[in-house]
Amino acid sequence: MTVLIDTNIVLDLLLNNAEFIANTRVILKFAEQKRFTGYISASAITDIFYISQKKLGKKAAQEAIKHLLNILYPATVSDSNIYHALELEWDDFEDSVQFTVGEALSADFIVTRNTQDFASGSISALTPEQFIQTITNISGKS
Repeated sequence: MTVLIDTNIVLDLLLNNAEFIANTRVILKFAEQKRFTGYISASAITDIFYISQKKLGKKAAQEAIKHLLNILYPATVSDSNIYHALELEWDDFEDSVQFTVGEALSADFIVTRNTQDFASGSISALTPEQFIQTITNISGKS
């Protein structure tokens, strides 16, 4: 199973967002256990670094990205992804880029807290809770 992890999921962990951090830890644990193949777009990585270094500092943000890339694979953002995202004319351009990256990966799911932002796409967008339930149902274990 191929899964694209949205920017907000990783930021929940790095910024210690208490309301959502537990689910992010579970998702990354499942990725480490190879219960799915997880990706994060290259553009999300730059966004994550930019946002997290403001709170964590440059060195800690770099280390966090290195650790993240031991768990999730970086997904290329190509020129065709950008052109296709522009053609989609979604309200949120960043989400349309994420979606086109997911399409290029033939992703089964996009995990995000903002599922409504991907509603017009052909890839199922799941909240962290929905994704954890899906993985648990597929594998029969947590």
